[in-house]
Amino acid sequence: MFFESVKIKDVKSEIGQLVKSHRKREKLSRQDLAEKLGISRITIQNLESGKNFTIDTLLKVLQYFDLMSAFNDFLKGKRNENDNVESLY
Repeated sequence: MFFESVKIKDVKSEIGQLVKSHRKREKLSRQDLAEKLGISRITIQNLESGKNFTIDTLLKVLQYFDLMSAFNDFLKGKRNENDNVESLY
């Protein structure tokens, strides 16, 4: 597997910025969003700061902001790209 120049911390930071921009667009505080999702304000703070967060937290946020379908479509597209690669064997 080839490692690209994009670092995990950079992707986590981008995810955090995406969440923060959607939260602010809807005029929600971190506490408001946390309460709507049944998680803590610190969890939202960590997510937005690019610190460690669980996939469950990410999926809850994506679902809340109606981004789940787009994310799922992206994953299916990547899987289909791999399924269409001809085997060397």
